[in-house]
Amino acid sequence: MTDTHRSPSPDSVQDAANAMDQALDWLIVLGSPDEEQTRQFHAWLAADPLNAEAFARAQAIWDGPQVVLCAQALAAKPSRVTAFKRLRAHWKPLATAAVLVLGLFSFSNLPLRLQADHLTVVGERQRLQLEDGSKVLLNTNSAFSSTINDQQRVARLFQGEAFFEIASGRSQPLEIDAGPVQASVHDTAFAVRYLDGVAQVNVQRGDVDLRATHNDARVRLSAGESIRIGPNGFDRPARLDANTDLAWVQGRLVFENCPLNQVLAELRRYYPGWIINNNEQLADVAVTGNYRLDQPLDVVRSLAHITSARLQEFPALVILN
Repeated sequence: MTDTHRSPSPDSVQDAANAMDQALDWLIVLGSPDEEQTRQFHAWLAADPLNAEAFARAQAIWDGPQVVLCAQALAAKPSRVTAFKRLRAHWKPLATAAVLVLGLFSFSNLPLRLQADHLTVVGERQRLQLEDGSKVLLNTNSAFSSTINDQQRVARLFQGEAFFEIASGRSQPLEIDAGPVQASVHDTAFAVRYLDGVAQVNVQRGDVDLRATHNDARVRLSAGESIRIGPNGFDRPARLDANTDLAWVQGRLVFENCPLNQVLAELRRYYPGWIINNNEQLADVAVTGNYRLDQPLDVVRSLAHITSARLQEFPALVILN
């Protein structure tokens, strides 16, 4: 497979993950180190530039305002009077979670991502061209691999979202696995989104034959159709709204009368940090807009303006009040 962008190799991802994991351990140890632990820490720090880089990134988040402010924001709610006291005792675990969320890698699914040929970090898109001439656009925080030769044409979307333009003139279909569904395609253009155990297939052109992996149920989708596949199998096919459902392919995020909470959930996929809505009255405010997906912070600023919300901005953290 060839592509237009270089991706981090599995070895480099693993090395960085190991360094960050060790950095988190050292942050805990250094809360009350003895002389020998201090010596070991400095030896570890000097052993590899990756160690120093990982520790600096972890410590910047740990010591930054994000964790404290999140705790304070929760404590400010009348229904959570004791939240601040409860969270204060758990600031270190919360900071650890912050490092994992705000870092470049998703450690919770690292073994899965190590199987991928191509990875995108939060906010990144990547264009690929497969050996058979098919084109793939990977969306934010996605993991993908493929094997195409004379014997087989298979691909796998481990997580995330991808838009496929399948080359014509091939007798053998391309088989694409995405969690609970397998797609078999020839000359077509369609998108697959696979997040949290649920897949969504949107067909722009041609036909797509789908098979549910857990019960072998089968569905054929045609152009202009969409379907959701969860742990229990297929939902009913629905009409595709390409202007919104496939807007990301053009680098846009389009919402039509969408509740603000859903809008923020989508923005979080593109923002390498935390977006927190601390105003429950905003949750169901209907949002209509057309935004650039590579500027999620600007979108949040715009949403704050149109809803008259107060916006607090910090490194890798924005809070709507």
